[in-house]
Amino acid sequence: MGEKNIQKEIDEYEQNSYEFTVRAENYLYDTVDLEGFRDKEADFIYDCLKNNLQTIPFCDYLKRYIYEKTGMAGDYAEIELKEYQDIIVESFRENRTPASFSETTSKISALAKNWLTQEAVKRQAVFLLGFGLNMSVGDVSSFLVKAQKERDFNFKDPFEIICWYCFKNGYKFAKMNSLKEAFELLPSNKNSSVYGEQTLSVRSRFQLVGDDEQFLAYLADFKSDSKKSTHSVTSYRWFDVLYSKTKEILAVKYKNEDEEFKLGNEVREYLSSVQGSTKLADWDMDNHIKKLRERKKVWRAEDAANIPVDYVEQILCYGTPKDENKNLLKQSESTLSKHFRNKRMNRQHLGELINRKIPVDRFDLITLNFFVYSHNESYSNNQKRFNDFLDSTNKILEECSMGELYAANPYECFLLMCILSDAPFFVYSDVLEKSFDE
Repeated sequence: MGEKNIQKEIDEYEQNSYEFTVRAENYLYDTVDLEGFRDKEADFIYDCLKNNLQTIPFCDYLKRYIYEKTGMAGDYAEIELKEYQDIIVESFRENRTPASFSETTSKISALAKNWLTQEAVKRQAVFLLGFGLNMSVGDVSSFLVKAQKERDFNFKDPFEIICWYCFKNGYKFAKMNSLKEAFELLPSNKNSSVYGEQTLSVRSRFQLVGDDEQFLAYLADFKSDSKKSTHSVTSYRWFDVLYSKTKEILAVKYKNEDEEFKLGNEVREYLSSVQGSTKLADWDMDNHIKKLRERKKVWRAEDAANIPVDYVEQILCYGTPKDENKNLLKQSESTLSKHFRNKRMNRQHLGELINRKIPVDRFDLITLNFFVYSHNESYSNNQKRFNDFLDSTNKILEECSMGELYAANPYECFLLMCILSDAPFFVYSDVLEKSFDE
């Protein structure tokens, strides 16, 4: 099956999905089309987030998938849990899929109940469900990106590549195990550089595989003695690009505004100190103020490298209040904590990304690209800016195997509403601030 056919499966899965995306998009456009939106953008967006847009738990995606696949009737959310549970148990039995990738005493019935009630599951559970429910590669991709809100198959991880290959070819769990064992028996490759390649390049190579023998030959590159990193080179590259653009904006706009504010204070302090003086002529005062202006630092794009990470946090998290120690308040204190969980661009998180200690996720890239587009003053039309942001972000996410922007995710819908406003980043920050005020 080629890449086009895989995308077709994903598209068909999305077309048949039960209103998650459509409902969120309706909320998005209904909100920005409200009378008076331009006067109270942050108020309307905050109200929509708080009262309408809710995070969709994993269990709902799973129920919906089973509902659609088995042709159930009625409201999928009203069907008894036991009915879904029985379907999972029977499907695992028919597809000869065990309860875990490793030995376990857990029963499928108990695991099925957990999956059907949990807000989130471990990534490996998605692959296990893929085999147990006989999913296509498009189905599994949608679960990873939409339900898990994570990246698609990681083509730097041999296990995930094996799973992808099996789903792509309709192989069962036993075949996956045999391929995994065959990979583990392969000799180490001292000269492999595959872990340093861009993910898109590696993925494209595997798309051309014709049979199991060729697949294992390509997979052999991952048996390397060199330092291994399953983190995406492409994702880091895009993070670096967007983070550099962000710091350029901070230098040219925010740092210069800071310098202008500082100069204003110095001028006021000077005028206050010489007020009523009979020794200084107007010329003397004007000359002193001129010298103050000449000493003012002017920040340029090339000065972006000098922007410290704590200043980046200060601006990106501008709407988040600070405690008496000048630390950001805990996210749990926000009324929108579920919507923004693990999406805060604070200095600790940014530092770990810069030092390659954690992988870049979709929300890092989306947020930084939003910041860049929200400060592009060339747009006189909000819809044009929205369309360009959508196209640009989807291109980045696609290159990183992270799936396109998903309006059913409240945080992503929030950014889409903000980018349609007159002052996107101001509205973004205002909504965050409101969430801590209530």
